[in-house]
Amino acid sequence: MFTLEGYYSQMVPFFVTVILIEIGISFYFRLKLYTGRETALNVQMALMNLSLDIIGKGAWFLVLGFFYERRLVPTIENPWLYWPLALLFQDFCYYLHHYADHRVRFFWAIHVTHHSSEEFNLTTGFRSPVFQPLLRYWFFVPMAVLGFRPLDILVAYALTQHWGTLVHTQAILRLPAWIEYIFVTPSHHRVHHASNPRYLDANMGMFLIIWDRMFGTFVAERDSEPVKYGLTKPLAKRDIVHVVTHEWQDMWRDVRSAPTWYARWMYLFGPPGWSHDGSRKTTAELRKLVDQPANQPAMA
Repeated sequence: MFTLEGYYSQMVPFFVTVILIEIGISFYFRLKLYTGRETALNVQMALMNLSLDIIGKGAWFLVLGFFYERRLVPTIENPWLYWPLALLFQDFCYYLHHYADHRVRFFWAIHVTHHSSEEFNLTTGFRSPVFQPLLRYWFFVPMAVLGFRPLDILVAYALTQHWGTLVHTQAILRLPAWIEYIFVTPSHHRVHHASNPRYLDANMGMFLIIWDRMFGTFVAERDSEPVKYGLTKPLAKRDIVHVVTHEWQDMWRDVRSAPTWYARWMYLFGPPGWSHDGSRKTTAELRKLVDQPANQPAMA
């Protein structure tokens, strides 16, 4: 009998193997892709995320089951149609989820831990936002309403998630053009983890890059502009408590000092970087500065 726990346990030896291969490549070519401190942080956050996920999974089965019982369309019985559609819809729902993570500060406060490492390797894929299991599955509710069974939704997520983990690598430069056009690749995801203004909030897909191409969030990696990993504002401390909570602390400080209720709302649900006095910049504002012609002065 298939179980998610059994599937995940079978994947552990595979991921350990590919991580060891990447460590070997890093050592042999002196790439310095790994440090003990950041790798340990990645493992700690992965275990914390997994613990919350396991604890909450029963509740999410009930939630998804509630909506599945009230589905608007019958479940497709043909597996050759059902499963490709399940993977397609799940990946689209994840794209929306990931888009919200980057465009709404409340969600960004959860997601930011995944982007906080200044390294980029396969263990970065396991640097999971600790509290994301508390909210993640709400974005999959539309699938249940459209007739996809709760267990199948989670299976589809597990399959695409493992692809999304494998693209956290610098050991692969480019894949064939047709793969780069359809699927998320290491090149695409390196851009996603960049703090370069030109690359911010780009390439949100986990399995398919077509959503980014369709909705205008795709940015290609440029050989002329190497990726700088991490956050636009580097962390003051690297301990796990600060890594997980720093954005919550900053957000609460902004809310308390906001001069109006509108500003309080925007500090919670506006884009990261928004400020009532213009002292900080959102992604859109930072990109405008980068995209300005060289002979045009920046706006004050």
